[in-house]
Amino acid sequence: MKFIHTADWHLGKLVHGVYMTPNQREALEQFVKIVAEEKPDAVVIAGDLYDRSVPPTDAVELLDEILFKINVELKTPVVAIAGNHDSAERLSFGSSWYKHSQFYLSGKLSDSFKPVQVNGVNFYLVPYAEPGVVRQLLKDDSIHSHQEAMKALIGKMEENINPNEPNVLVGHAFVLGGQTSDSERVLSVGGSGCVGAELFEPFSYTALGHLHSPVAINHNKVKYSGSLLKYSFSEAKQKKSISIIEMDEKGNFTQRFRSLTPTHDMREIEGHLGELLDPHFYEKQRVKDYLKITLLDEGALIDPINKLRQVYPNVLHLDRKIEQTDLKKKNSFNAVQNEKKSELELFEQFYAEMTTSEFSSDKKEVMADIIGKVLREDGAR
Repeated sequence: MKFIHTADWHLGKLVHGVYMTPNQREALEQFVKIVAEEKPDAVVIAGDLYDRSVPPTDAVELLDEILFKINVELKTPVVAIAGNHDSAERLSFGSSWYKHSQFYLSGKLSDSFKPVQVNGVNFYLVPYAEPGVVRQLLKDDSIHSHQEAMKALIGKMEENINPNEPNVLVGHAFVLGGQTSDSERVLSVGGSGCVGAELFEPFSYTALGHLHSPVAINHNKVKYSGSLLKYSFSEAKQKKSISIIEMDEKGNFTQRFRSLTPTHDMREIEGHLGELLDPHFYEKQRVKDYLKITLLDEGALIDPINKLRQVYPNVLHLDRKIEQTDLKKKNSFNAVQNEKKSELELFEQFYAEMTTSEFSSDKKEVMADIIGKVLREDGAR
């Protein structure tokens, strides 16, 4: 049995004021081509199809279009759940009749713990739910954390699970020890949003969503697919992909990856303003990528963001290296107005607080001459 594991599409995502929908469309068109090439027995989407509970219209239309191509035109079964960004109620619409085309979409958690069976594999669907929802569903007042909620849900599944068949859990959770990024919403304060990987031991494979890196956790059976695209600069060095899982009748599986190539990548570059605006440099760059640029220049710069956007139209964030370093020093700055120091000593301290450069003997000599001249002119008045 072959299935594709994907998650965290976040359709309708807004990154630094830019809607990602056109880029998501291009990535999903690549995804549909991969489905057509691989001819899997199922496509598994482990939550966060949308980026928010009330997605924009173009995001809804895009999801409808892509799922129609996969499920109806390519006749590929789809197994999907809601994530913490989705509206469980909205995704649950139509789920009763979706099943007639082998489209198994679980938006809301239910008290039915029977698996979806596709080509000999049992898929147990666990859409995202707060511990309070699970506590009420199971009528178990001892449930207060995600760990306790997931443990209770899996306990219900284990009552009827057949360990001699391949069993796959599809969930949306933060596994303890997983690698996070800035674009993931925290599930709970403290550590109550985490679940232990040991909970998923009854399953041959656990297909998870939520963490955006495909290598967010190092585990032999618990896997994240990672997000469809990069959604923050903390993900800039990640390589996005989808997982192709081939599983035998005993639940043993192999995993391989297929990469998605974005039209506009999300990258970080740094350098001096003049260097970045030099054709010899930028002609070797993918200038239309979404960029975070860190400038290394000292001193004032006139309108650097607009100068950079003449060459790099998709600069989303601009930093100054000198400001980042100086900020650490400024946090420990103490007022020196009342200290008994000479003008040169005060300037030397000011220079050290405001720059990362050395106040060399040559600079000191020049400054001493300037201060002396000013004091002499002031005394002559």
